[in-house]
This record gives sequence, C-alpha cells and structure tokens, in this order.
Amino acid sequence: MRALLVLALTLVLLPLTGLPGAPGGSAEALPAPTPRYRAAIAFTEHGVPHVTAHSFGSLGFGSGYAATEASVCTLADTLLTARGQRSRWLGPKGRYNDQVTLDASNLQVDAFVTDLRQRKVVERLLRDPVAGPGRQAREMVRGYVAGANEWLRTHRVTDPACRGAAYLRDDVTTIDLWYGVYLANLLASSGVFVKEIVDAAPPTVDDPGLPELPVKAADVDRDALLKALGRDPDAPFGSNATAVGGAASTTGKGMLLGNPHFPWRGRYHFTQQHLTIPGRYDVAGASLIGSPAVNIGWNKDVAWSHTVSTAYRFTPYEYKTSGPGTTYLSEDGPRQLIKDTVKVRVRTKGGLRTVSEDLYRTPQGYVIDAPAMLMPWGPASVWAIRDANAEHLRTVDTFLAMGKATSVRDLLRRQDAGAGMPWVNTTAADRHGDVLYADHSVVPNVPDDLAAQCLTPSGAVLDAVAGLPGLDGTFADGRCAWRTDADAERPGIFGPRNLPSEVRRDWVMNANDSYWLPNPAQPLEGYAGIIGCERCERTMRTRMVSHYVMDRLASGRKESPRTLRGHEYENRVMAGEVMREGGALDTLCAATGETEACAALHRWDGHSDARSRGYALFEELIARLPDTGVWLTPFDPADPLNTPRDLNVANPQLVQAMADAIAALRARKIPFDARWGSLQVAGDRGAKPFPLGGGTGDAAGNANALASRWPVSNRDHYRPVTYGSSHIQAVSFLSGGRVDARTILTYGQSEDPRSPYAADQTRLFSQERWVRFPWTRAQIKRDLVRRVVVSGR
Repeated sequence: MRALLVLALTLVLLPLTGLPGAPGGSAEALPAPTPRYRAAIAFTEHGVPHVTAHSFGSLGFGSGYAATEASVCTLADTLLTARGQRSRWLGPKGRYNDQVTLDASNLQVDAFVTDLRQRKVVERLLRDPVAGPGRQAREMVRGYVAGANEWLRTHRVTDPACRGAAYLRDDVTTIDLWYGVYLANLLASSGVFVKEIVDAAPPTVDDPGLPELPVKAADVDRDALLKALGRDPDAPFGSNATAVGGAASTTGKGMLLGNPHFPWRGRYHFTQQHLTIPGRYDVAGASLIGSPAVNIGWNKDVAWSHTVSTAYRFTPYEYKTSGPGTTYLSEDGPRQLIKDTVKVRVRTKGGLRTVSEDLYRTPQGYVIDAPAMLMPWGPASVWAIRDANAEHLRTVDTFLAMGKATSVRDLLRRQDAGAGMPWVNTTAADRHGDVLYADHSVVPNVPDDLAAQCLTPSGAVLDAVAGLPGLDGTFADGRCAWRTDADAERPGIFGPRNLPSEVRRDWVMNANDSYWLPNPAQPLEGYAGIIGCERCERTMRTRMVSHYVMDRLASGRKESPRTLRGHEYENRVMAGEVMREGGALDTLCAATGETEACAALHRWDGHSDARSRGYALFEELIARLPDTGVWLTPFDPADPLNTPRDLNVANPQLVQAMADAIAALRARKIPFDARWGSLQVAGDRGAKPFPLGGGTGDAAGNANALASRWPVSNRDHYRPVTYGSSHIQAVSFLSGGRVDARTILTYGQSEDPRSPYAADQTRLFSQERWVRFPWTRAQIKRDLVRRVVVSGR
C-alpha cells in the first residue's frame, strides 16, 4: 500500500501544464534549474488548501505559498515587524497594535526588534543544539519562506491593505520568519513590556521615578495592575476547549470541541490548512500567520486545541542601586547595566533619517521602567525581567511533533520533548477514548519556596495581587536564580513532573481559568503559584463550558458528535441563568421602576442567539456590576462550578447598575426588546453586517465569546465584532478509522474583502452552520475547487 501511495505522489508531482498557477506553461530556451521544492495544493470549498509533498521542506513551501495567497498583507506586515522596519516604511509615530497585548509606536517596536537583531539573539538560538530548532522544523521554515517568495514573484498583490507597498519588493528571508516566530513566543512576556523597555532611562532630577508605591497589597487596584501586565480582566485573551472521552461519548471514542478566542485580523488570526506527506505525516487544522506547522488541529488518531494559560513566562528582578544612575548591586559588588544603542531608520516628510535609542539590560534580561506595574526605575532600585520564552526557539518543533501523535499520552510526550509550548494549555481527545488536559507550557522554574525566600517588599505586593513573584536581583545569579528540574529539556524551566496534567476517560475542559479544575471530580493541586491559582473562583464562562457537559450527563445521556458540537451554537448565558434563580433578576429590575425595560428582560429567552430579544439589556448590566456585593452565597471551593450564586437584590449598587444599563440603551435609542443579531454583527475589514449570536465571555458566561475591539466595518451598529470565536473545530473519532471533522473559520480564509473566501464562513457562522472539513482523498476530490502544482527554490 505504501508503495502505491509513493507512486501516486510521484505522478502528482510530475511537471504539469495547463493548470491554473502551475509552472511549465511555456518553453524555455535553456533548461530551468531543478526545483528544490515541489508541492501539490488542492483548494477545496471555502479556499482551504490541502498541501501534499514528499518532504517537510516542500510541505513548508506549499504552506507558505497558500498562506501568502490568503493573507499576504498580514504576512508582509508580520515580516516588516520582524525586520524592525516599521518606522522606515510606515513612519515612527504610527501604532503597531497586535490586537492582543502589544500596543506601541512603530519606533518603539523597531528599537526593540533592532536590538534583538543587533545582538543576533535568534541567530544564536539557531546554533544552540538544545534551545534551537530541529532539522524538520528548519526545513519547513526554509520551505515556507521559499513558498511565500514564489507567490510574490508570480502574483500581483491586489488587496488594498498593502497593494503597491514598496516593502513588498523585498524578498522574504528565513531569518525574517524566525524572528517573527520568536516575537510570537514573547507575546505574553517581553512583548507586554516593549514600551517600558525602550523608554526605560535612568532617573533624573526632573524625572526621579518615584511613584507613590502602595505599602499594602490591599491598596493596589488589582484590575489596573493586571491590565498593565497584559491580563486585562475586561478584555481577556482566551479560548474554550472541551474533550469528551469514551466513557461519556456515544461513540466510545474521543471527541473534541475547540474554540480559540483570538483577533479576527492581524498577526494572531488563523488560516486553515491540511498538510500531508503520504505515509509519513497527515495533519489538518489552523495556523497563525507565519507558522508553517498546524497549531490547532487533528490527525487520524488525535485532536487537540489550545487555551491561553494563566502561568507567567517571566519573573521581574529588583536590583538595589547606590543612587540614580546605571550602577546596581550584586553579590559580587557593584555592576554596570549593559547599555545597547540602536539606530532606527525612520520616514519623515523630508525623507529618511536615523534615530538612536538606548536600551538597558542585566544578565537576566531587559530593564523596564513600569510604575503602573509597581516596577519603576528609581534612585533606590531598578527592575529587569527574565523571560523564559526568550531563551528558546522550539515552538515550530513542538507543533510539528504534535501532529505525529498516536494518542493523547503520545501527544503530551511529544509536546514535552519539544519543550516549546509558549503560552497555552492543551486539551485533547484520541481515538482510543482517552482525553487530556495539560499546562505543559514554558514556565520559569520558580517554585513557591524559591519565591518566598527571594521576594522583595515590592515583589511581595506583586505576588500577592497578581500572582507574579518579584525576586531579589542581588542574588539573581545565586540563590534567587531559576532552578532546573532533572526532567526539564533545558535549564531554568519546570520539567513535566512539576507541571499539571490529567488523562481521563470521561471529560476535561479549560476556559482560561487556572489548571486547577479540568474536571471537578479530580482537582489538580500542589503546583507552583507562578503557574496559577488553586481553589480559586471560576469565571462564568468556565462554569458554562463545564455545565454543557455536566448537564448533558446529569440527564442520563452521553455526549454524541452532534450534541457536543451543538454546544457551540447553544448560546446559553451562565450568569443569566444564575441571576434568574428564584426570580431574582426580575426583582432587581423591578426596583428601578422601569416597567417597559423589565418586561423585555423578563421575556428574554436566556440565550444570546441572534434571534434573542432583551439580551442587550443584560449585556449592559453585566458591564456595570460592582466588584463586591453581587452575591449572597460566596464562592465555595467545595462547590466551584455552582458558586457564587443568589443575587443580592437588596444591594443599592446593583439596583443602580440596572438603572444605568437601562439608561444606556435608551440613550442610544435601542429598543429594549431588539433582536440581538440586529445589534451584534461582524465588524472585521469589509464584512457585511451578518447577525451574530454569542456575547461577553467571562462575566456573562458565554462560551461563544465575542467582543468588539477596534472595529473596522459596521461601526454604526451597537456591537461590531472583531474578536472572539475564531477557528472552531468539532472533531469526533468514529469506527473503522473514520474522522468526522466540522470546522468554522469565523472570519473566512482570505483577508482580502474582495475574495469569495473573505466572508463565506462568516455567513455560515451567522447561520449557526458548520463546514464538513474534507479529510480523506475522496472528500477532497468531492469538494475540489482548483488544484495547482507549485515549485521553486
């Protein structure tokens, strides 16, 4: 059988003529050079590319070619950022907003990246046999770059977002892409501090760096601190994933429902792809822009999804100083901060000029000046961060290896061997009926006893308020240095034995709360505080995702492929269900005296479907809830998925919140019984106002979490969506080796608004439908739209 597959692939990859986009359509005077890469790409309905090749390099070539076709402007922007050239082409004052954690000027981003490149940080990692990528990952990246260049060489860019841009004339280089991968690793760590790194400067008489630091943790605004640290409670970066095992499924095998909540545009949006080397590798799913490997997906035996982890990827070190300046104290005596001066070319009205910026470092990492995060550069101390994700380049290896897994246990083994899972949990299901939850991401090895003995006074406040231990930099090379576990793949990070995971036969889930409760029957406890909290309150979204399965099983019925994927569009609202118990929500509303509004809220069906009426008032209420006094029954770790509860209708702050919610809708002339889908619509670039179900995640308890952040289109609507449910996949393993894969890429495969694949899946998402993802050769042939063979060097 294998020989037949190899023969078939050989025939497929022979030079073809007369195919759209295929090379070899005209005769050459001299023989063309032998292509280094060759791949066949079958595009099925909705523009999904199925890439077949004979090597990982050629597989990367096809992946890069297809990704450039779908997202050329975003890929070009990603590479422009990785070169440190945003200011040169787009001006120094323009903003770079990655829609997740980084919002800085082009000059600040360029200075940061230029320093990394000037110090050849990625080049050193590429040479590192432990922290650097393996052979297959390198081959895929080289091929991806060649594929991107081949598409750019043979096509004219028509997307208005970058059409005619001069920077498109520059060839993509392998090192550019590796820097892009590296910067994505830093999303939840150094990427949060770019402004604070670049703008850090020694204190002066005019700017002494002396904010009024709180003495007690109780004096700190926790939400403001978390927002500054890139963990804004009002704009969470997250996802849901549920895996149902053989003991709880009608199939007796594993099933997965994954819904990452990501931006609908920009660097961190997904493209779908299916990558095959016959007989060796076969995996499908979705990849972030610039990733040649599938990040979230499935193969014939395992399906997995990711959710953002609560673990920190860095620790701040506070160094005592002898006064204003760049001298700090260490165990060995005074030392000087390392000063890097970088030169950035910037575009001005008069042409190009050079701007210099100074960045400072200790041996642990970059100095920051972050008063809002309780870490100022003052006359008595200076702070620097050590970043675990800045010390490796293993991400592509990790995702590539996961695609080869044969079971959830094998998936975790391969993930651990890669040791490059940057900032996410993994939830997975397999054909054998096992399910997995794991937070085996890259985490600094700072166990609780190390944190306790090394906290500075300000570092203790950081730890108490945000769970981030601030360590004593005086001993950063000694007793306060990160430790190394015997089973860790490299120094300074936790090994698998000290990271939480659980394999079960019934079900597991995660919705961005800590690792503590993937299944209430077996809490995970005894892990370091830097990874997350234990016995702590769950969000309404976590409760909703858990209750979907719990309520199904409590009814005496198991989950089927249909019912599990049905939870995606069920649009129950957990906070609404809890608040309505005993008629409490009606009682609260009645206290305002607003009869018309309260009648609409009473008739609300309790869902956030596009057809639901009255839900807008609940959204307005949720946005105004006070921090305390909402519930009569507080959170109970012994009943974590049913507490807190019992709405405190006597709280005047709650009555005022309801009155303000009613006034907000009235001020915008929105009827209290308006259909939710007339208010919440697609808002990404060029989108039509498709009505959308779903709503606010953590506070309201929508599993189908959607949000409006920097909308581009349909801004005249109440809530134009640009963030949330993205590459949704419902994968079930069936008898006879079959795989049932249903997907929706909510914003479409192509980012060019004029493409037929820009909004076709958004329309389906609006209609609460699924795409049957073509997985087998027969299914691909059935849904084939076009097929090309591409080659290049």
